Amino acid sequence: MEFNSNIFTAKVMHHRLAPKRHSFWYRVYMFYIDLDELDLLTKKLRWFSRNKFNLFSFRDAEHLQLPKENPDKTKNTRQHLEDYLKQNGVDGGGLKIKLLTNLNVLGYNFNPVSFFYCFDKQDNPVCCVAEISNTYHEMKLFFFGKDELDGDTFKKITIKYFYVSPFIDHDNAFDFKLKVPGDKLDIKIDDLDKDGNRFFISTLMGEEKPLTNSNMLRYFLSIPLIPLQIMGMIHWQAFKLWIKKIPFHPKGENPELQRNVYKPYKPQIK
Repeated sequence: MEFNSNIFTAKVMHHRLAPKRHSFWYRVYMFYIDLDELDLLTKKLRWFSRNKFNLFSFRDAEHLQLPKENPDKTKNTRQHLEDYLKQNGVDGGGLKIKLLTNLNVLGYNFNPVSFFYCFDKQDNPVCCVAEISNTYHEMKLFFFGKDELDGDTFKKITIKYFYVSPFIDHDNAFDFKLKVPGDKLDIKIDDLDKDGNRFFISTLMGEEKPLTNSNMLRYFLSIPLIPLQIMGMIHWQAFKLWIKKIPFHPKGENPELQRNVYKPYKPQIK
């Protein structure tokens, strides 16, 4: 059975230009899920579940839990996204919504970034939402409307006001270039310093594969426990940057530069 949902096999590349050069890349696979197919996928795919344990599982609670402090847990991901789109002047009720993301693998997940691409009934892109998370499981949303759509790519430069990395200032800017996925994946998110200089380049490039039981098992075996590997990679590269004496910003520094953050981290008080 063919689905509107699929898998992308991809390569992530990070290249830091300043204050010292540092580069690395790694292989990943990501799921591109039609939100209206979630329950169908649960029924038809052996290795896929929604809000239940499986080899791969989608959990509504991991995405767009609005409002920030007291999320309405009776709503699913699509309903939360429609609420957010309405805040940004878009009626999402009749849109097809596809989510590019990592799924839980054997119950564990970490998503550095997910993307909601929204389409009208003619499959024309209408808007996009980037959902960026840090290792504290905080989340920030970035909205892209038709004004940011250039051909088939959503483009936007905006100040982060978010603690993504201890080696990058909160008030540097993201430079997004988010191409609408087709048979290829082509996403770029760079960092600009306060003077507008590009000092960090990141790309996500990949190829579309059908979402099938055999492919899910194949990619699981090719990169077992991929979310755990991604978390490990982040900390390993952070250690390398620390060794290179890249300026380090503690989590509690400049809290006023953390703005519009969902699931804010609350340190335990001893």
